[in-house]
Amino acid sequence: MDTKDVLYELRTKNGLSQDELAKKVFVTRQAVSRWENGETVPNTETLKLLSELFDVSINTLLGAPQKLVCQCCGMPLEDELISRNKDGSFNESYCKWCYADGTYTYSNMDDLIDVCVTHMVSEDFTEEQAREYMKELLPKLDYWKRYDELSDDGQFEQFKKQLIDEINALNIEGMPKVETLNALVGKFVNLEYRLPSGKSVKFLDDSTTYLGNQLESEFSGERCFGVLANMDFIMVCTYEAEGKNPELVLYKKR
Repeated sequence: MDTKDVLYELRTKNGLSQDELAKKVFVTRQAVSRWENGETVPNTETLKLLSELFDVSINTLLGAPQKLVCQCCGMPLEDELISRNKDGSFNESYCKWCYADGTYTYSNMDDLIDVCVTHMVSEDFTEEQAREYMKELLPKLDYWKRYDELSDDGQFEQFKKQLIDEINALNIEGMPKVETLNALVGKFVNLEYRLPSGKSVKFLDDSTTYLGNQLESEFSGERCFGVLANMDFIMVCTYEAEGKNPELVLYKKR
């Protein structure tokens, strides 16, 4: 779609008149009319306001003229996968797994390859082929080209190590020692737990990126341990295949 069609669809979908939209982004109703007629397009600052208002990327507002790709892992980007800066605005250069709320989550290319390969292996793509593909792709991406400029000198890795030490110090029976923590988007790990009262609740934010891992129970059986953490908390749960029948083991504020 063209920008004019995108703006019209978003405005009407959100139940706004041209005048109401104009007031929200500090322009005149005539300006909105010209956008929707294709006579003009919003300027950069107004596009930022529209992006925030409608919770879509600027690329989407402009009719998706670019094929966005994460400049850390190479993943194709759609709005729901695009990362955000600390102020909540979209960062259209990275996915939520590689850049979380203003922080780059990978400082080691081999670690990222290990994570990506597990999701790439299929009947038509062997582990060896996936690994070779990533080894060739990553050095071409902007993050790894500018790593010395963009990296935090290992501060985030040190934070992950601290978290791992805290989790292992909990000595949860049946749970193996945590060796690594990976970036996990809330939407994909936000399980629903049943409380003693019978009410079901979720504890995570779908749009937030956490650190975590899945571990096989030392008791064997069908249940796995799931570990999630961030600056504020550590959470441990168990569940069956595909996250079924989850049970909360521990929720600890840091």
